[in-house]
Amino acid sequence: MPRNILFIMCDQLRYDYLGCTGHPHIRTPNIDALAARGVRFDRAYVQSPVCGPSRMSFYTGRYVRSHGAAWNGFPLRVGEWTLGDHLAECGMRNVLCGKTHMAADVDGMKRLGIDPDSERGRWIAEGGFEVWDRLDGLHPTGGKQPSHYQDYLRARGYDGPNPWHDWANSAEGAGGEVLSGWLMENADKPARVAEPDSETPYSTTRAMEFIAEAGAEPWCLHLSYIKPHWPYIVPPPYHDMYGPQDVQPVVRSDLERRDPHPIHGAYMANRFSRVFARDGVRERVIPAYVGLITQIDDQIGRLMRFLDERGLTEDTLIVFTSDHGDYLGDHWLGEKELFHDASVRVPLIVVDPSPEAEATRGTVSPALVEAIDLAPTFVEAAGGDARPHILEGHSLLPLIRGEVERLREVVISEYDYSSRRARRELGQPIPDCRMVMVHDGRWKYVHAQGFRPMLFDQETDPEELHDLGADPAFQAERDRLHAALVEWALEHHNRTTMSDSRIAETTGNEWAQKIYIGFWDDADLEEAALEGASGN
Repeated sequence: MPRNILFIMCDQLRYDYLGCTGHPHIRTPNIDALAARGVRFDRAYVQSPVCGPSRMSFYTGRYVRSHGAAWNGFPLRVGEWTLGDHLAECGMRNVLCGKTHMAADVDGMKRLGIDPDSERGRWIAEGGFEVWDRLDGLHPTGGKQPSHYQDYLRARGYDGPNPWHDWANSAEGAGGEVLSGWLMENADKPARVAEPDSETPYSTTRAMEFIAEAGAEPWCLHLSYIKPHWPYIVPPPYHDMYGPQDVQPVVRSDLERRDPHPIHGAYMANRFSRVFARDGVRERVIPAYVGLITQIDDQIGRLMRFLDERGLTEDTLIVFTSDHGDYLGDHWLGEKELFHDASVRVPLIVVDPSPEAEATRGTVSPALVEAIDLAPTFVEAAGGDARPHILEGHSLLPLIRGEVERLREVVISEYDYSSRRARRELGQPIPDCRMVMVHDGRWKYVHAQGFRPMLFDQETDPEELHDLGADPAFQAERDRLHAALVEWALEHHNRTTMSDSRIAETTGNEWAQKIYIGFWDDADLEEAALEGASGN
């Protein structure tokens, strides 16, 4: 059984932008080596294609409709069990180094009389993580809160009120002027910060510092990189490691623009989508995106050597994944948020050092898996009770150890666009801005409240260019997948305070409590007592 868990997550890393997942140009030998040591899950899907709700599903092991944090900045309500709560019962520390996008339920804590500055309040506010170093990404001056990384940069001599923006997120012009990394025209230029001081090496160093200080106490370390998420700018030598010749052809068709689904059309109109339709943008941005990924890969190699040197490799379960993808101009879109594979499908590699996993090392699993499967995987690896009435995912260990071939028939992902411009453009009431994807590995069905559904057949249309949601010839597939959606929706999602075993123990206990229901007279009672009746 592994003693430790190293839970590595990238931000906005597409499933198909690694060497081991088939990208023809990118160099990721260290991540590829992880895949060779473990199992790569080729059909892994997140529970929402946007940072906050996706991560809250990773950290709770629950669907978005269950935990309620449906968009960035939506607090995770007080009382939700988190990975930290489950692992604490196993005697394992749950430690953060990097990004969570966690928003504290300050109003909920106030209502319950929990001091946010108390030890318990801080635990709740950080989503069950012991914070070693939190770095959610930073914004221009006046944006997000300061972080340890800002202090680190200042201590290293990077001056200015916001050294992250002026150095790590900016290039330098010929005249010494600062060129903002927020502007995509600067994506091909080197960031001003020295590479060892940029975000990815910084987070790796901090993670290694934790591991060095942790001692023998079991830990789960969530190393959560903020890259390759925009701003798309990277320090040398990664800024020109790739060029336009390494950019994959864009996946989009004129038909998508001529007759789009209303929600797809609204997202095409967003500025972050329109910019990727401009000539030359992808050729400038994607080499930087790929350079950021190779930088991450180099840091993974550095981290793996560190574990080897300390004799921790054989005691550590290692997971590598992402919180969602990045359209990069595919389907006439930028960012993420809808349900094409470029957005909702993620890389997932699990390296289980246990002898039981020997037979599957280096294999690729076609099983449909979800982000919520990691929490029960970690709990089982730590020797704990997975609490299936709370954790809605399934442990991956039976797949990794060759005990089963699949866990489910469909995967589910959800999205709430009420906070986005599309709601106003479409005239949708806030409660009706809900989308749910049901995918069985071939057919992908998207329920869009207030609009017709979307449907894609990945067998005949692997690039998802032909929306069959309005085609009468495919009504049977839509009906079948809608029925699967209804079945999922009718499952229990919020009975978290009563386990199945507890219900079984208390079933029919009215008789023991002398609660007599359905009896006519004393003779009935006496007869039931003689027969050992339960009273039901």
